[in-house]
Amino acid sequence: MSKIDKASLQIDNTFTPVEYDPQYILMVNNLKKYFPIKGGMIARTVGYVKAVDGITFNLKRGTTMGLVGESGCGKTTVGRTILRLSGEKTGGQVLFNGKEVYDLSAEEMRHMRTKMQIIFQDPFSSLSPRLPVGEIIGEAVREHKLVPKAEFDDYIDNVMDNCGLQPFHKDRYPHEFSGGQRQRICIARALAMNPEFVVCDEPVSALDVSIQAQIINLLNDLQEKYKLTYLFISHDLSVVEHISDTVGVMYLGSLVEYGTTEDIFGEPLHPYTKALFSAIPIPDPDAKMKRIVLEGSIPSPANPPAGCKFHTRCANCMEICKTVKPEWKELRPGHFCACHLYDDMPEVHENETPAAEE
Repeated sequence: MSKIDKASLQIDNTFTPVEYDPQYILMVNNLKKYFPIKGGMIARTVGYVKAVDGITFNLKRGTTMGLVGESGCGKTTVGRTILRLSGEKTGGQVLFNGKEVYDLSAEEMRHMRTKMQIIFQDPFSSLSPRLPVGEIIGEAVREHKLVPKAEFDDYIDNVMDNCGLQPFHKDRYPHEFSGGQRQRICIARALAMNPEFVVCDEPVSALDVSIQAQIINLLNDLQEKYKLTYLFISHDLSVVEHISDTVGVMYLGSLVEYGTTEDIFGEPLHPYTKALFSAIPIPDPDAKMKRIVLEGSIPSPANPPAGCKFHTRCANCMEICKTVKPEWKELRPGHFCACHLYDDMPEVHENETPAAEE
């Protein structure tokens, strides 16, 4: 118990519910997901790992949101919690098409699964080695009875063709394919359910650079053809800049900045975002990089620092950062940030124009 702050045992589930806005397919409000830490002879809860700690964002239909941050910051847990794949949430709201995902019954959630899909990070371990490709792609289609039996084979052939796979691949097994082809199989499995929303959990991180470009172009083509909405989780900032319409930057379970891709990459506000972008390599040997080196390592999510979680590594740290949690403010239309450097800036809204000095 000495290593865990007693305050970490107190879970604050208070939040202001949001009303559904039809322009957004997904509305996440103050989402929290804590994992209990067991200790002692009776295995009682002695603390919590705050994997997701108060995430808020909205995702418009037919767009892509990139979610970036260091390894271990909680990106994957956000995606899995939204899809209700990690047990019950700890707090907050997840509205999908206006329905609270965690209020649905087992039968209602079963029907909702067809509209919410995920592409896993590792194409090697996410495919069953015992099933042929045709069965991997069509298993859920048959289970949910999405198409009549007479049209099943033609439907699977069409899905495979859209993902760059040939019909004769149906009888082969995953070990007979390369990494890029396996990821195409994973994409086809998700697409076969005719979803509206897909979580892409680092879908190209395990692939060669040349294959990454093919998969990214495939995802773009499928989004345009089927009007899909993506939550694209990645640590590759160049890929995120290419595919995303909006970007959220995570640090230690919390969003520190959110905005359009142009705003985030063109004029980042948070010191952590600036440090991340300073590490992007430039393909010019004569270009001088002004690299921002962060001191130390990420604090433990089981016992995060008081105040701003980033203050232990921030070059702009002030006294207030060590004790007071910064507010989540809309500093420019659609551009949000949580940092005490901007406490004096007035908050604006999307339909307002900020003053020139701001």
